[in-house]
Amino acid sequence: MILPWAETGFKGLTRPTCLLVVVSALLSLIPLQRSIDQQREGDEGRRGEILFFPSGVALRRWSGGYSGLLAALYWTRAVQYYGRRRLAHSRDFPLLGTLLSVTADLDPHLLIAYRFGSVFLAGKSPEGAGRPDEAIHLLERGIVANPDYWRLWEDLGFIYYWDLKDYAHAAEAFRLGSERPGALPWMRALAASVAAKGGAIQTSRLLWSEIAATGDNESMRYSAQAHLAALDAQEALNKLDGLLDIYRRREGREPLSLRDLVARGYLRGIPLDPLGEPFTLGPNGRASLGPKTKVDFGLLQ
Repeated sequence: MILPWAETGFKGLTRPTCLLVVVSALLSLIPLQRSIDQQREGDEGRRGEILFFPSGVALRRWSGGYSGLLAALYWTRAVQYYGRRRLAHSRDFPLLGTLLSVTADLDPHLLIAYRFGSVFLAGKSPEGAGRPDEAIHLLERGIVANPDYWRLWEDLGFIYYWDLKDYAHAAEAFRLGSERPGALPWMRALAASVAAKGGAIQTSRLLWSEIAATGDNESMRYSAQAHLAALDAQEALNKLDGLLDIYRRREGREPLSLRDLVARGYLRGIPLDPLGEPFTLGPNGRASLGPKTKVDFGLLQ
């Protein structure tokens, strides 16, 4: 329900008076909302949802400098709306995006609204609205208004990662966030790991190489070196598998070991993994790490 006088303005009223009228009206709707909530059943619920104002921009103009207070009221309204529908096991949250948008209009620096609001929006039904697209839009608005707050980039990356399985955009969000003031070092590591998961091996290698060279502590540098070893080993195995395929086509038979490739001139010698252990031929006919290797492919999962 939109308050009728919200569309026509407040002619003849001073801004402080307007603010008092607006806040009083908003607060007066709360018991009405509760009464409607108690009376509604089934699909009558949506009719009882009260959206105070559809536009935070319009409301901000009449806030008399108190838009932050109104933003807090709207944020509280959004939390109550989300919580009430969760408790009712509702599978949709039709007003949630608008409530959060109005909140951001009123106070672009209310960080909690972006961070938790995006979680409410992105979560799969019935835990959330199932709208990661709206969550991304909300976070992008937050980033524009608060460009140096790296946590918003973190939240954006995780929505791309968990909800959309879009590893390329997730890695880019983590990377950009890692460049913000005060960002924790693991943001770069996260960007590198996610890039590898998404198949962007060269991007992942570049990021891990940077961490290995400039990491803030020995543990971080060691982790970067271990990741680089796994990336290099994976790339070496891919090349060996290519040679094995060529051997089969040309020789017309299966190799018994990598020594067959050495004997026929496909290899100069048995290649070693980045940590010094020889590769081997696995039971599936593909190149494999040796039994004593210390390369950890689990780092790439």
